[in-house]
Amino acid sequence: MGPMRLPLIQAVLGVGLLAGCGGQSSIKPAEILDERTGMTVGALQEPIEFVENVQNAALATGKRTSFAYLGPIEWNRSGESSYGLWIHVAPGSDRQVGDIHAPGAVTLNLDAGKLVLSPIEAPKIGAGPYRPIASWGQSGYFELNPEMLKRMAASEKLALEFRAVDESTVDFTPSHETRTTLTQFAHARAITGD
Repeated sequence: MGPMRLPLIQAVLGVGLLAGCGGQSSIKPAEILDERTGMTVGALQEPIEFVENVQNAALATGKRTSFAYLGPIEWNRSGESSYGLWIHVAPGSDRQVGDIHAPGAVTLNLDAGKLVLSPIEAPKIGAGPYRPIASWGQSGYFELNPEMLKRMAASEKLALEFRAVDESTVDFTPSHETRTTLTQFAHARAITGD
């Protein structure tokens, strides 16, 4: 096998493994202790995958589909908790997403309406709870509180909307059901529906 074929096979296998990770493995929440800061970090095993709504059109034209990923986080230091949403977007070959850190650039669509997400500065820890999926993508942390997490977990429709470079919007829907994953994460963090 030539030297060029091995990286290609590894890339194909990596995509297959990522596709397999987006399903049931994301249900179980994880918890790690950052020994440097003494902070406990709660997250999902794998972030929730979202696919751009024009997926079928992109496949038909041979264009690369855009993906986005979302993962809730709880940072707990000595019993004081704070929360955030990690979001990563990996644009395909269609419309390009603008700077996700700009005010009003990312919106979360729930059953009860839209929530414009506010970027936050995440606590400085050794390693982030989620890894960027694509090197050309953008990652950021956004404001989250227990009430918002409960609304997300209760929502039958959950979608992400990004402002594009041309000021239009790029919409993403989850590739799998999200309610179970978010509900289990909230229960693991002792955030209940009451």
